[in-house]
Amino acid sequence: MSTPSIRRWYHWFAPTDSPEERKLILKLDFLIVPYAFIIYWVKYIDQININNAYVSGMADELGFHGNELVQFQTIFVVGNVVGLLPFIYLFPRVPMHVLVPTLDLGWGLFTLLQYRAQSYAEIMAYRFMVAIFEASYFPGVHFVLGSWYRSDEIGRRGGIFYIGLTLGTLTASLLQAAAVTYLDGTHGLAGWRWLFIINAIITLPLAVIGYFVWPGTPAKPNKLLMKESELELARSRLEKAGASVKSTPFSLNLLKRVFTNWRFYVLIIWDILFFNTSANSAAFLLWIKSLGRYSTAQMNNLAALSPGLGIFFVLFINFSADLWIGRPAAITLASAVNFSGLVILAIWNVPEAAKWYAFSTTYSAVAVSSVLYGWANIILKHNIEERALTLILMTAIATSTNAWIPLFVYPTVEAPRFPKGYVYSAVMVVLLVIMTQVVRLLLGSHGEKRIRKAQDSDSTAISGDEQPPTSYQTPEQKVPTPVVAAV
Repeated sequence: MSTPSIRRWYHWFAPTDSPEERKLILKLDFLIVPYAFIIYWVKYIDQININNAYVSGMADELGFHGNELVQFQTIFVVGNVVGLLPFIYLFPRVPMHVLVPTLDLGWGLFTLLQYRAQSYAEIMAYRFMVAIFEASYFPGVHFVLGSWYRSDEIGRRGGIFYIGLTLGTLTASLLQAAAVTYLDGTHGLAGWRWLFIINAIITLPLAVIGYFVWPGTPAKPNKLLMKESELELARSRLEKAGASVKSTPFSLNLLKRVFTNWRFYVLIIWDILFFNTSANSAAFLLWIKSLGRYSTAQMNNLAALSPGLGIFFVLFINFSADLWIGRPAAITLASAVNFSGLVILAIWNVPEAAKWYAFSTTYSAVAVSSVLYGWANIILKHNIEERALTLILMTAIATSTNAWIPLFVYPTVEAPRFPKGYVYSAVMVVLLVIMTQVVRLLLGSHGEKRIRKAQDSDSTAISGDEQPPTSYQTPEQKVPTPVVAAV
């Protein structure tokens, strides 16, 4: 009897993956992950640029001195929620290689139009439209990832994709610094206006490229890219892992099945808690500005520190979730780092060095995003329509809380101190860790044990809580982390 292959933490493939599967996985990795990452990078530049523009001359030029910034952020959230709802129906039915690039074109156009804004109302309208077109991108990528990858594969891909958020924030700061330094006054336009023009110049060509590189899903593939033999292999490996690869009609029975299942509400609450664990996205910039000793260009350069460290947080947490400590421990570890920074900011009267640490670690909060959504994908893998509906509503409902809660806990007039905001976010971190354990206990077996049994069925049978005969371990059977003990 041959000894089963041992999977180390640094192995990209599972021991049971055939040469054909490995070739397919690599092809999908090259088609899906780089484009998803690049577009998310651009999306987040287009989303976060309002913060950089606000502190780089917009507020002074247009006469903003109150809560306008948080209102711009709020209208963006409202647009996100409204823009998400149609995709409950559209995700399983419209080819994703057509849908995603078309939406990219829309948000690129409205990003460009922001350069000509002359009033508060005009900016509000443009921000709303950018949000409408951007809304479905994040759950759409996770829908595509969940349509091609198994549970032991999805976290790392989601983590690489999610670096786009941190890189987008980082480069938005650097782009604004460059725009202020080199373009301010060029052709009569302020530096903050040039930021929107540059963002659009990056966004629009990439949107067109998407029609030719995005593979769609196994149910509705881009046949310019995917051979029939590759599609058959992709479908068979997912079916073997217990995932659905065929769409079913959208019906009232689907809605009834989803809304009467307590699992849906557990996932919604879990995601709401996650969405409320972050400090205000503009807090770091506003604090640097309050110090009064840095130029506009220096402020934007310093603001790149937090998202720069965020790249490390995102990769470490997501790779650890797939290959080392499991999903619950990864979420707990990231939450511990986030909590430490929020406590410092809540106390506030601390040495300045402590505040630099606290603001620099804020991206530990968002590092768990692809862990959480990847886990939800696995839990929901047995029905495409239910997965699309739940992922969209998770995002929409959780996002909607960001439309009104920041108005109370992170009002711009209280920047950068935010006495209520940091305490609120710290409480949400604690509740997120607790809810993660609830998900592990109540839903973990739905997404992990059956798929592990399917993966290893060629070599051995696994039943109940039996340990797989290899060193590869599921999140429920993880090795202890030397940093944070599993709860």
